[in-house]
Amino acid sequence: MEYLKAFLVGGAICMVGQILIDKTKLTPARILVCFVVLGVILGGAGVYEKLVDFAGAGATVPLTGFGYNLSKGVREAVLEDGLLGALTGGLKAAAGGITAAMVFGFLAALLFDPKDKA
Repeated sequence: MEYLKAFLVGGAICMVGQILIDKTKLTPARILVCFVVLGVILGGAGVYEKLVDFAGAGATVPLTGFGYNLSKGVREAVLEDGLLGALTGGLKAAAGGITAAMVFGFLAALLFDPKDKA
């Protein structure tokens, strides 16, 4: 049942993104930024945590989960370090994901020969 919940919630989040790409003039980059910001807002309000408890990886893997992770890190760091935690908490919480994206992006740039669409 856990896998089904993760699939349904993660699929619904991705479906919303695909509908926004197909039906609006928003660029994919703007939609991705909106998803991260939405995750931060819902995480800060305490709503996204309930979704994570329900769906697990279905809620944490999409970009909204990255935003939630940032807000969670900031909240914890502010409680520990005060105002300075507002600046450092998000990066500490997301350091693993950011590092992985940089390393794999670098490896992809080395291994493949990117070309323009035109």
